[in-house]
Amino acid sequence: MTTHAPAAQPPQTVLLPDSIDEAVAALAAMPAAVPVAGGTDLMAAVNAGELRPFALVGLGRINEIRGWHYQDGHALLGAGLTHARMGRPDFAALIPCLAAAARAAGPPQIRNAGTLGGNIGTAARTGDALPALAALEATVVIAGPEGAVREVPVSHLLGGVERLRSGELIGFVRVPLLHAPQVFLKATGRTGPGRAIASVALVLDPARRGVRCAVGAVGPAPMRPLEAEDWVASLIDWDNGRRIDPEALRAFGEYVAVACIPDPAPAQEGAEVPALPPTALQLRRTVAVLARRALGRALT
Repeated sequence: MTTHAPAAQPPQTVLLPDSIDEAVAALAAMPAAVPVAGGTDLMAAVNAGELRPFALVGLGRINEIRGWHYQDGHALLGAGLTHARMGRPDFAALIPCLAAAARAAGPPQIRNAGTLGGNIGTAARTGDALPALAALEATVVIAGPEGAVREVPVSHLLGGVERLRSGELIGFVRVPLLHAPQVFLKATGRTGPGRAIASVALVLDPARRGVRCAVGAVGPAPMRPLEAEDWVASLIDWDNGRRIDPEALRAFGEYVAVACIPDPAPAQEGAEVPALPPTALQLRRTVAVLARRALGRALT
């Protein structure tokens, strides 16, 4: 017997607001409505029969979220920025690791349609922008009913500590302008652009003599190996060209990898620690290489 996926059902209502306020009002009036910008993930779920939204609120006409501007030492990025736009040289000069992540976000049709806000809202574990935003310690500016606005660290939203409330919409993303080396690296399971099996975003913060690292795709949300960050930052000679012992680079990669893909817990106290499965061991090696290379490039 042959089975078929359920036929995709078009939403009963499609609204096309011209402003954030109109979009928020539409979402508040129809709690079952789903906001959509590029639709690269959402429409794939609809076409596969995995999602049947009652209504869609299209964000393509809202010009205020399609660009960015400067504000108090930060860049305020509109949620409607596409990966293609973030990948351009002028944006890369502003936020290099986010631009690199945007350029790695798949083939041209995906980069032309997919948006920054959509990447955050969908929160897919393989979202390329997510580890970059986590390493940058970005915050999400959320618009709510009756003009309400709140800011949430992107890590809280991605990790489930905070959630979008009824009628709320991601409007902007606030990113600090560090004017320092930033790197994004990604490993895929096949040749060419594809979904990450692991990714690493690394940002130097010379003013605070700090290193920020976020690992994507190996868990439900990007992971920050904070102890590894602090350890390696203490070994960098910040006053003499940011030098570091090559052996410390290798150790940093291993430190990050083990923090993100730890050894299995023993079945009971005192028992032997079981070995990692081969696939997990290979993933740990991949993360170690990415982290080592990312820090090496940032320090060059």
